[in-house]
Amino acid sequence: MYRTKTCGELRLSDAGTTVTLAGWVQRLRKMGGMTFVDLRDRYGITQIVFNNEVNADLCEAANHLGREYVVQVTGTVSERSNKNANLPTGDIEIIAGQLCVLNPSEIPPFTIEDDTDGGDDLRMKYRYLDLRRTAVRKNLELRHKMTMEVRRYLDSKGFLEIETPMLVGSTPEGARDFVVPSRMNQGQFYALPQSPQTLKQLLMVSGMDRYFQIVKCFRDEDLRADRQPEFTQIDCEMSYVHQDDIINLFEGMAKHLFKEIRGIELTEPFQRMPWAEAMKYYGSDKPDLRFGMKFVELMDILKGYGFSVFDNAEYIGGICAKGAASYTRKQIDQLTEFVKRPQIGAKGMVYARIEADGTVKSSVDKFYSQDVLAKVKEAFAAEPGDLILILSGDDAMKTRKQLCELRLEMGNRLGLRDKNQFACLWVVDFPMFEWSDEEQRLMAMHHPFTHPKDEDIALLDTDPAAVRADAYDMVINGVEVGGGSIRIHDSKLQAKMFEILGFTPEKAQEQFGFLMNAFKFGAPPHGGLAYGLDRWVSLFAGLDSIRDCIAFPKNNSGRDVMLDAPAALDQKQLDELALKIDIKE
Repeated sequence: MYRTKTCGELRLSDAGTTVTLAGWVQRLRKMGGMTFVDLRDRYGITQIVFNNEVNADLCEAANHLGREYVVQVTGTVSERSNKNANLPTGDIEIIAGQLCVLNPSEIPPFTIEDDTDGGDDLRMKYRYLDLRRTAVRKNLELRHKMTMEVRRYLDSKGFLEIETPMLVGSTPEGARDFVVPSRMNQGQFYALPQSPQTLKQLLMVSGMDRYFQIVKCFRDEDLRADRQPEFTQIDCEMSYVHQDDIINLFEGMAKHLFKEIRGIELTEPFQRMPWAEAMKYYGSDKPDLRFGMKFVELMDILKGYGFSVFDNAEYIGGICAKGAASYTRKQIDQLTEFVKRPQIGAKGMVYARIEADGTVKSSVDKFYSQDVLAKVKEAFAAEPGDLILILSGDDAMKTRKQLCELRLEMGNRLGLRDKNQFACLWVVDFPMFEWSDEEQRLMAMHHPFTHPKDEDIALLDTDPAAVRADAYDMVINGVEVGGGSIRIHDSKLQAKMFEILGFTPEKAQEQFGFLMNAFKFGAPPHGGLAYGLDRWVSLFAGLDSIRDCIAFPKNNSGRDVMLDAPAALDQKQLDELALKIDIKE
């Protein structure tokens, strides 16, 4: 055996025993006639002592070790005279009797420590080294623990784990597909699944009434901190359920994960918020409820006083930052520049400071009397010391989104977004459709298989834009960690949905005929939900990005800099696939 113990399990009770350890050299220190080596493996660090007076040759060999050498050490466990309370193994050390270098190492390109000197690109290029760092390894251990708890919970609820294929047909609705050319069927292509949506619905038709899968999904989208081209879903589907059945079961899963992973017991039901309310008061369908600052609309108060910016606006709204009246003019100017950034797009910002005597000092004082400003103060229930920030615009939805960004920025600046606090809610009653300026037609807000609310089905013929969906998202701390819907299980209603989305009957049959035909053979009512595993892990790990909870992530350009992928194919492969590359300049 290369080792009898790991580098993280020895304690004072093991003193006097002979053990063999194997791992990487974390660091080496020489002190007089003694050499100390910190030996590291996945489980921890143990100090190894080489004594020149006891064995000069062995000590000399230890002096030639370098960082990240892979070594095997046999020795006796001994109590440390200088204990290290920061290490679980800090009460003991190994008095070395034998040393074997299993593999030397070149000097690594960055230090394998929690506070490393490696930048993102360098660490991604040498990701296999980055994964040796304790902080990154713990994220993967957390991910493993979460998947085990998910399986345990769903198994206890009667779910079957069933795999679905990775090579499927392309579905242009939704995000862009990653496509895979077929050698045996030249000129034709598979797609990598954006989700197992239609397949899990077919499993419901087949009688597998409770399905789940921890599954890789692929979307060819622009990347951001919480999005990768390939990601992992906890994908679930159930038969004979209403919306409340699904919400209750998966809220139970969330509470189970909080208790088992974070030691947090959530006893109260999660808040449920209609989509329209979320957009009205927070400008987002994933509001962060760890803090207040609900939007207050001010059109009735601020229009008609000669300030053209407000008089010509379709929407005027603001937030109240408690205790922020002490903000200097420089800080307010910084906030103004923040909302004017191109990615946010506001033209400016108005502020109103509540003074100690209760009067209001505003950047638009010359247009508004104290009586009008007092109405603004009253609308926010503002108190002395508070700061009101106001945005306006000629597009209500766009301005609310800008105000949402300002609200989140103020939450950050005021320290209100504590990663160790969790605010959970369900956003429900989403619109069934949204208008696409690019396509000049209605698009499915979730996907075309979502069931409309029963009371809105009649509106499909008269006002489809007003139809609400039986859809729901779980949001935690402003992050959508999962979502789903009740599905259509009637082929006629599904055909109607495709018609509204601009599909001809022939096109609908070509792309989704297999599903609509299946519905004709006794499809049960069904619905489901998919949690984003990467987002759940990053949330519990307190990370701002999902990259460090994925073993081998892509960078912001969608590249794997370690594997240098994607890469060009050689001509022989292209010929086999009957492909010709024509790159546009």
